[in-house]
Amino acid sequence: MNEQDARTAVYAAIGQVAPDVDTDDLDENARLRQDLELDSLDCLRLIETIAQATGVDTPARDYPRVATVKGLVGYVQAHG
Repeated sequence: MNEQDARTAVYAAIGQVAPDVDTDDLDENARLRQDLELDSLDCLRLIETIAQATGVDTPARDYPRVATVKGLVGYVQAHG
């Protein structure tokens, strides 16, 4: 999967899980929990939504790698 496809999938998933987050003006260095204010359930739903859309499964051991928007995009790109 190329970077743009990964970014599109991640942004769409964020829009579904957290509709109050403005994905048009999203800082890719934003931390999912602290900056976007996603709670643990929201983060799990985000991972699940991305898995359904892209087929990229993120095991719990990789959660620290996907703690930011940029990390999540890179992870989806690398594993998609």
